[in-house]
Amino acid sequence: MTASPARPAHTAAASPTASAPLTVGPVRGRADTAAFTALPRTLHRGDPYWVPPARGGLRAPTDRRRNPFFEVGAAELFLARRGRKAVGRIAAAVDSRYQALHEARGGLFGLFECADDPGAASALFDAAARWLRARGLETMLGPLGFSVHDECGVLVEGFDGPPTVMMPYNPAHYPALYAACGLAKAKDLLSWRVPMPPGGEPPEAAARAARWAADTPDVRLRPLDPCRRDADLAAVRDIYADAWSGNYAFVPMTGREFSHAMDRLRPLVRPELVWFAEVRGEPVAFTFWLPDANQALRAARGMPLGRLLGRLHMPRAVRRIDRVRVILTGVRAAHRARGLTAALLAEAQRSAFRLGYAESEFSWLLEDNRDANRYAEAFGGVLHRRHRLYRRDLAPRPAAPAVPAHAPGARR
Repeated sequence: MTASPARPAHTAAASPTASAPLTVGPVRGRADTAAFTALPRTLHRGDPYWVPPARGGLRAPTDRRRNPFFEVGAAELFLARRGRKAVGRIAAAVDSRYQALHEARGGLFGLFECADDPGAASALFDAAARWLRARGLETMLGPLGFSVHDECGVLVEGFDGPPTVMMPYNPAHYPALYAACGLAKAKDLLSWRVPMPPGGEPPEAAARAARWAADTPDVRLRPLDPCRRDADLAAVRDIYADAWSGNYAFVPMTGREFSHAMDRLRPLVRPELVWFAEVRGEPVAFTFWLPDANQALRAARGMPLGRLLGRLHMPRAVRRIDRVRVILTGVRAAHRARGLTAALLAEAQRSAFRLGYAESEFSWLLEDNRDANRYAEAFGGVLHRRHRLYRRDLAPRPAAPAVPAHAPGARR
């Protein structure tokens, strides 16, 4: 992976109130909730690569009435202030599904945002650790929204542009904050940039694998059918649960979680970019691509007349989206030897070419998922970005040794 080009002139500034008293506490009441929600915009508004989410996007994860995670899990939100100024935030979470499938005594953390203020970052991670430790947990993994179905990871390489849709972004000082606070690498997530080839046709090796799979007599490839959208999306959920079972930190989605996620994605879904493989009429594999809505959201930010003017510019920006992201691909375990992934990716890429997209991104690929990364490389991908999940042991940090009364320099 080549080194990232130089960052733009903006970098997140250290807290201007670093000498003010630091307090960290759970979010309580409207004022704390508003400060927690607004903090990303406050910290990153001068960063040309940060993409503000669509209306309500900053508030949605923490809405306990609307986020279906809270039907199966629990979380606590913490806010750090220096004086009256909010400088950082974090969430600690417990998900019984994660504990049952991965770590019986493992907790989660996420929604971390912080100024370049090591003292505030350390206090936030300590607060999350205490909350999880009080519930009998011994490790914490993150950052995740509240599960791997949300935005995950810290950007550690590839600070040369804005993120694609549903991928996290953070300033370059975040990895140093994590390291200084005692967190260690758990797993890296890779992103591959794939320029659109002439005619949308994949390189010969990938095309040959795709033809071999597609020419099998009992296999049929087709795009999402708008007339049976609900049934097709239900098939996505079922295949996803089977294909990803056993993957790193994966937990099965509840029906409400899946419906909630699809409701958020519905305005972006283009049927031509969602492809299924059927074997004897049964859907057994899919690939799900989305237009990179972040290109449109960036175009709508910072307009002098605010939201109104931003909305007026949005349709024009949507027409200029030239990138798609492969957000999910799954094959039922019983059919993985058929080569269906290559066939589906090839069909989706041809559709993306016909729709006028200039490149795609294969992202959120686990670093040790050799098959997924080989497909990305076979389709002409160039590794360009790396996100990282971190973990921390929740054992209390040992206190600094007391200075003996007779030691040199000790007070008498």
